Amino acid sequence: MASTYLGTPYYPAWLGNLADDVTGEGPAWDGAIQGAAAVHEVVVAAKEIYEFQEFHYAGRCGDNSFLEDYTSSVRGVPLRVIVLVVFNADGKAQRLVVNHRPRSSVLEMSRAMLERFAGTPLAKHWEGTP
Repeated sequence: MASTYLGTPYYPAWLGNLADDVTGEGPAWDGAIQGAAAVHEVVVAAKEIYEFQEFHYAGRCGDNSFLEDYTSSVRGVPLRVIVLVVFNADGKAQRLVVNHRPRSSVLEMSRAMLERFAGTPLAKHWEGTP
């Protein structure tokens, strides 16, 4: 059974357990987001931009990973999301890979993130967005 989160965004437990040198990767931005503060800020911003999150799965994936599979929308554009979080030997989230699809939704998400981070050092990850 899917769970839908409306209003207050879902806050995953792994987000409060980031390694200092965590990286975040995804097709909605250029380059890797690096460092706990930056990754946290980007994930929170993305979750605020989502109009809702309907989860199909959120839980462990193997011995050292966590997987989220959900649908959402951004500015009325449907969005499918798969998130893979890989933990290091200390149990901290070390690598985050966020896959948005389809392409039209990736571009809409990128535009929204560029607007959100305009004028900040993180904007460089979205500046090439058409």
